[in-house]
Amino acid sequence: MTQEVPYGRYEEAYKAIHSALSGLMAPPPDKRITKFTFTWNADGTVQTLKAYMSDELLFTLAFSWNADGSLKEVARS
Repeated sequence: MTQEVPYGRYEEAYKAIHSALSGLMAPPPDKRITKFTFTWNADGTVQTLKAYMSDELLFTLAFSWNADGSLKEVARS
């Protein structure tokens, strides 16, 4: 779900960001995140974030970037 927040309405924007990330980063039921690992692109941007419970991989976030360096997409698998 995409939510548009008018410029200058920072409290609404922070709540929208928190809501989106909370869903994206939520562990599966009965699991909890105990460790994160990261991989990086050659330009220093984040390529993947992996969330683990001990040694069990819970999910991976894959980041893609626009040519101007802005974040294009985050996909969870």
